[in-house]
Amino acid sequence: MSFPPPQDSAPLTRREAEGLVAEAVEDGRLERGPATRLGAGLADESIREPVLEGAFESKRRAKGDTVSVSRNVFIPLTNLCRDRCAYCTFAKLPESPEARTYSLDEVAEVVRGGVRMGCIEALFCLGDKPEIAHRSHREWLRRRGFASTAAYLVEGCRVAFEGGLLPHTNAGILSGDEMAALRRWNASMGLMLESTSPRLRGRGMAHFYAPDKDPSLRLRMHEEAGELRIPFTSGILLGIGETAEERVDTLLAIRDLADRYGHIQETIVQPFHPKPGTPMRAYSGLPDPEVAGWVAIARLVLGPEMNVQAPPNLAPEMLELLLRSGLNDWGGVSPITVDFINPEAPWPTFRELRRRTEAAGQRLVERLPVYPEYLLSRPEFFDAKVREVALRFVDASGSVLLRRGATVEAA
Repeated sequence: MSFPPPQDSAPLTRREAEGLVAEAVEDGRLERGPATRLGAGLADESIREPVLEGAFESKRRAKGDTVSVSRNVFIPLTNLCRDRCAYCTFAKLPESPEARTYSLDEVAEVVRGGVRMGCIEALFCLGDKPEIAHRSHREWLRRRGFASTAAYLVEGCRVAFEGGLLPHTNAGILSGDEMAALRRWNASMGLMLESTSPRLRGRGMAHFYAPDKDPSLRLRMHEEAGELRIPFTSGILLGIGETAEERVDTLLAIRDLADRYGHIQETIVQPFHPKPGTPMRAYSGLPDPEVAGWVAIARLVLGPEMNVQAPPNLAPEMLELLLRSGLNDWGGVSPITVDFINPEAPWPTFRELRRRTEAAGQRLVERLPVYPEYLLSRPEFFDAKVREVALRFVDASGSVLLRRGATVEAA
């Protein structure tokens, strides 16, 4: 693979950076030119520090001292996929001994374990349209009476919902009709935008063998989710060959979608981790301080009201630095299942996450897979039965009522 050098402007001085950040904090958002210049300078601590400070102040103004987390189970319904992203170890071929598609009984078993451990969210994550690429999977679905993986997913979500958890689905590209069917059982859905750069689909790049990573398809699904009024999670993937300018463009696209439809409930800022056995195994991810810097840029671009998330298992040595970067959410953390996308990265325990969050002067709170501002004030974003059940998990302020002896400290 050959990644072109970033096309960035002349370096900033610290004083210039402080001025750009201060203006962004007061205005409530950072625009493209200043964001690109700041992003290009994040390797320099004298630029990075004012960016972190400004992002933390922006977060504090809207979110106070709270940082949220969702207690979940991760259900990788199938790890078959038609895409071949150059950094992925999740997707398997049907002949692989690691290939797996969960039965509905297995989904129910995981859900029962999650309920016993006080979980609330069932995160469904799976490969993109495997039936298109794999005849054996098409036949597996047909024998069970399903025309597509998406139709099977609807049943999986029903099983999880009726078993006592609130589903959140991230299943790659879905049609409007497929999302409408899933909406009947899901509290929220999501799709990592990853990058709006079509260049990454070029030969030798991260998404060359991944048709579902076409930015136009991913943007269109975001739009259709907005039209359907689905609380939606988006996100950016850092370090897969994109430039600073392209990262900013991706964040601005997410901001535009949020402005137009009001459905982007959170934005994940996730670093790429090189994995053995992949075409990108020799590439280095971004240094941890720069990852924190991009979390801060995301906060400043997206504004103080956005929920900005960074996964704690992908940066276990720098949680304190991330807590200075303007994030207000750790995402889903499971007491019983691994991160099947990044199995080499174990979740922190809830006890450890709380200890380190509080040591940084902030307060850990639990949330549902949908944020309180949607659940309490925007009933049009839910199927009526899903909202009715979701409301049973929270008090009048939206605070989670812990289940079956679970505590924030529990492992």
